[in-house]
Amino acid sequence: KIKDYRSKSISEVSSDLTNDKLKMIDFRTRIVIIEDNEAVKEGYALILNSHQDYHVVNTYTTAEEAIKNLRRDYPDIIFTDLDLPGMNGIQGIAKIRKLDPKVQIIVITVYEDSNMVFDALCAGATGYITKSSNHIEVLEAVEQIINKGAPMSPKIAKLVVSSFQRSPNSPLSNRETEILSLLATGKTYKITADELHIGMETVKSHVKNIYSKLHATSKS
Repeated sequence: KIKDYRSKSISEVSSDLTNDKLKMIDFRTRIVIIEDNEAVKEGYALILNSHQDYHVVNTYTTAEEAIKNLRRDYPDIIFTDLDLPGMNGIQGIAKIRKLDPKVQIIVITVYEDSNMVFDALCAGATGYITKSSNHIEVLEAVEQIINKGAPMSPKIAKLVVSSFQRSPNSPLSNRETEILSLLATGKTYKITADELHIGMETVKSHVKNIYSKLHATSKS
C-alpha cells in the first residue's frame, strides 16, 4: 500500500485513505448502477437498497460517468446496461475491468441468451440478469456473486465453455476442464467439489493450475 502511495499526490492519497476508512466502517456491499432508463435505474436501486447488507453508492446514465468516479465510489459490484449512450456497455465493461480487476460486473439486459451477452462476458462481466427479473432474482444475483458464483442461464454458460473447448490445443487436463465447466455455470467451489466427489482444497488446487495455464488473473 505504501509503495502505491509514493507515486500519488497528497489529495489522491487522502481520497484513498478516506475510501479505505469508509469501507472499514461500512461492511455493506457497495453497488453502482449504470443504466440510461431512469425507471429501471431507480427500480434496481430501490430493490438493492432494500437489503440491509447492500448499499447503492451511486447511479449513472453513461459508462463514462461511472468510470470517472470509479475510485471515489469504490464499488464491489457494478450493474450495467449494454445499450448506453456514448460508450456502450461492452466497451465500458472492458475499460472498468482494466481499471479495477477486482470489481464484479453484472449485466442488465433484454438480450437474454444473445451474442451480446456472450461478448459482455468475454469483456469481463461476471454474469447477467434480464430487465424482467423480479425483486428476488435481483437480490439472488448479488448473493451469487458474493458467494463466488456467476448468475447466467445454462445456455450462455454452455456458450462460454464451448468457446473454450473449440481450441484443439487445450492445455487443461480432463479434470481441470470438468471443474472449469462447472464453475462456468455458476457453481461454487463447494458445489463443484461435491458434484465431482473431491475435496474443496483439491478444487482450489486445480483452479490455481487453470489460472496458470490460461494466464488468467481473475475468475472472470
